[in-house]
Amino acid sequence: MKSPAIILSILAFLSVLSCSKGYSDYQIIPLPNHVAISSEAAFVLNRHTSIVYDSQDTVMARNARFLSDYISEMTGIRVGMTTKGSKSKNIIRLTISEQDNQSRDAYSMVADSSSITISGNSHSGVFYGIQTLRKSLPAGRFAEISCPAVEITDCPRFEYRGMMLDVSRHFFSADFVKRYIDIMVLHNINTFHWHLSDDQGWRVEIKKYPKLTSIGSKREQTVIGQNTGKYDGIPYSGYYTQEQIRDIVKYAAERYVTIIPEIDMPGHMQAALSAYPELGCTKGPYKVWQQWGISDDVLCAGNDTTVGFVEDVLSEIMELFPSEYIHIGGDECPKIRWEQCPACQQRIKNENIKATEQFTKEQGLQSWFMRRIEQYLNEHGRSIIGWDEILEGGLSPTATVMSWRSTSGGIEAAKMGNKVIMVPNQDLYFNYYQTLEIDNEPLAIGGYVPIENVYNLEPVPVDLPQEAKDNIIGLQANLWTEYIGDESLVEYMVLPRMAALSEVQWCNPENKSYHGFLKRIFRQFKIYSHLGYNYATQLLDVRMDLKSKNGTVSVTMSTIDNADIYYTLDGTDPDINSEKYSAPIRIQRNCELRAVAIRGEKISKVSKEVFTVSETTGKPINVKTPPHRQYGFGGPNTLVDGLRGNINYRTGRWIGYYAQDFEADLTTNAEISYVSVNVCVNKGDGCFDIRGIRVYGRRVPSDEFSLIASADYPPMNRESPNSEIINHTVMFPPVDFNVLRVVLLHEHSMPEWQSNWGAGQPAFIFIDEIEAGYSMSFPGRQNPPQR
Repeated sequence: MKSPAIILSILAFLSVLSCSKGYSDYQIIPLPNHVAISSEAAFVLNRHTSIVYDSQDTVMARNARFLSDYISEMTGIRVGMTTKGSKSKNIIRLTISEQDNQSRDAYSMVADSSSITISGNSHSGVFYGIQTLRKSLPAGRFAEISCPAVEITDCPRFEYRGMMLDVSRHFFSADFVKRYIDIMVLHNINTFHWHLSDDQGWRVEIKKYPKLTSIGSKREQTVIGQNTGKYDGIPYSGYYTQEQIRDIVKYAAERYVTIIPEIDMPGHMQAALSAYPELGCTKGPYKVWQQWGISDDVLCAGNDTTVGFVEDVLSEIMELFPSEYIHIGGDECPKIRWEQCPACQQRIKNENIKATEQFTKEQGLQSWFMRRIEQYLNEHGRSIIGWDEILEGGLSPTATVMSWRSTSGGIEAAKMGNKVIMVPNQDLYFNYYQTLEIDNEPLAIGGYVPIENVYNLEPVPVDLPQEAKDNIIGLQANLWTEYIGDESLVEYMVLPRMAALSEVQWCNPENKSYHGFLKRIFRQFKIYSHLGYNYATQLLDVRMDLKSKNGTVSVTMSTIDNADIYYTLDGTDPDINSEKYSAPIRIQRNCELRAVAIRGEKISKVSKEVFTVSETTGKPINVKTPPHRQYGFGGPNTLVDGLRGNINYRTGRWIGYYAQDFEADLTTNAEISYVSVNVCVNKGDGCFDIRGIRVYGRRVPSDEFSLIASADYPPMNRESPNSEIINHTVMFPPVDFNVLRVVLLHEHSMPEWQSNWGAGQPAFIFIDEIEAGYSMSFPGRQNPPQR
């Protein structure tokens, strides 16, 4: 991670900040819907400028103080505030007036030589106009700012614009939560989803149940890394008092941010069970969970005491949070305890819950439980949000669905008439890596969500009926914090991806342009640096785009500002004396491509790709097996593009298959004597090694395949590494078949020690490069790995 100070120096070549006069720029993030700059004389902002508002409007007075503070923070200029002189010159006028758009957040901003007028449908609309003016100002210390004459009209696409922060896995101070809200406000985000409870910690004081914090907020130790089975031996704790929560809610409301609390249920409740074991099916004893993943221990849905406990907790939650919505989770609730629990089975019988073709009776029990809790909240004037698993077993018509496993659950709910918030993990989970170069990145849960994926998300399918489109009320990004233990890292993981999110939330699709966004991101970087935010800088590095065709891989390189690029192919770091990039590079042999962007005296971080070229690289491949819907990524060509994936199976370099053997036909034009394939293992996530490989061949035009080679591998054991890349290579006498068929056998039944994804269930297999060639020094291990 680069510090903000370093980034300022990188960007210095773009502009030199004056100590006397600065110039505003309306090319901000998110980009307003309509900006019309005039050639008339500019407005000059200086210490003689005054902010004018109605003396009877105390809320607008608060807006005026915000604007005054923002101007001082950005430019060093302190302007005055007054309730008089609305017709004077050199004023910024704040006022409520009806806008063309009916959104409460709609606003307009008109600047001429004598004044800037910000008007909105509501106080929040004026506030977003203030944000536009704030972000248009240059960052630095100035005597005056020249603001071009302009007419801006603007409103958000979505009323719900959210960010989530998980404070259960790791706890963050009340002061940092306020800072997080400030970061949201900078991006016009108006909803803070606060994940307050989970298996790993209970973080909110509940007066009626004091042991939730005295016991449930404390875990004895925390697993090291990705469920390695090793622990740090360090006690971990933290929670918010009700007084702190009221203060944070007030802080957010003053900035037009609604806080939606989440108490996840009936799963993700082991911290609560550790405090009150009578609420579980087995009655314990339980401990606050010390590892990541999903605990089998959940609330006992057959126990009336459990229902009373939840209602009591939510009663206090409603006193603390005035939001219309209360999030009650509903995700990832294992049913194994309910299947074995007499009380739960009796509840199923008493409520006449039946299994259907789609859902088990235990899924029906969860639906009954969620409806019961929803009814209680509805009686108190609140509505529920739940993760998309609440679709399973039947969905209440008044529940709002937060669709995280993809957009498909949200689409289904929208068609049913339910309100929907989109948060697909493949695009909006900011705890996923934001770069493929993970060796120098902080440890993350995995995944790969680059900023381009965030920006290009379209949450409303164009072919959806209009009535269903109207049910999609917004979207948000999530930050789960299993591997995010400090505040600076929180900022690094959300910035600048939050900038991309804000344009998806605010801008109409026709006004979006990723190319334009990249031009404007430099200005946003300056704001981040000026405000002291820690942010990721991968956008400043060299981008490499690959194409495979006819056995050749070509690489196109670029930067967002057309900086000069220098590269090497021998694995050494390039500098200004290296080859200068001018046209796509053809890769026809094994090599390591490294590249840097050079801006003046500043050199970017090294971007690199390692290519392994074999007889199958860039050749046609016909995959017979459909990938899992979440792990198809770039498609079959990924398996023959010459690039091997790293330990993160979610980067797009691996293709994932579930509960089925893999089968593919590959083209070769030469004799071969080996076939090699890599498998990415992550036992904690149910990604296991293959159990065998079969290689067949045929000669065109024949349709008959002959077996060339085969190998079988033993099942994985508990002692093997949780995460590893395993290469399987089979060798055989040289053959000259035109078509190879490769079959990889999956693990049909995971062993008993595999708890996270269920013993006895089939495993995922994630595979990467399928290589073939004629060589005695093949690129992998000939012998099967020892278990």
